[in-house]
Amino acid sequence: MQSYEERLTAPRSWWVIAVAVGVACALMLLPLGTLPMLGGLVGGAALAAVLVSAYGSARIRIVGGALIAGDAKIPAEALGETHMLDAEEARAWRTYKADTRAFMVMRSYIPTAVRVEVTDPADPTPYVYLSTRHPEELSAALAAIRA
Repeated sequence: MQSYEERLTAPRSWWVIAVAVGVACALMLLPLGTLPMLGGLVGGAALAAVLVSAYGSARIRIVGGALIAGDAKIPAEALGETHMLDAEEARAWRTYKADTRAFMVMRSYIPTAVRVEVTDPADPTPYVYLSTRHPEELSAALAAIRA
């Protein structure tokens, strides 16, 4: 049984922005003195870093015959056909082709994705959309657990 794990981490530029938020907080508190300025620098950067880290902590895993994506755990028996999506198709499935009932773990900074049909008749979810940097590997791992 093939396993797969991927963390959808935020890009490096977002961490630079988190530091810039800290600097902006420090500049806002500069008129109040050195100590408040340092507090603004540390507090603002820390808060922004926590937000970036939380958003970039989404994981996609295949463990024990199930797909675990974000908060969802879907058994292999409920998974159907897998479609690898290039950047253009992924954008289409995130926007005008999207079904509001679909479960999506999407990150706009990751251009490629995988769309997996959900075949469970009791589940109203038509498909699962997963942003991934490695669509071929994820598709192969999904095919392995369905076999």
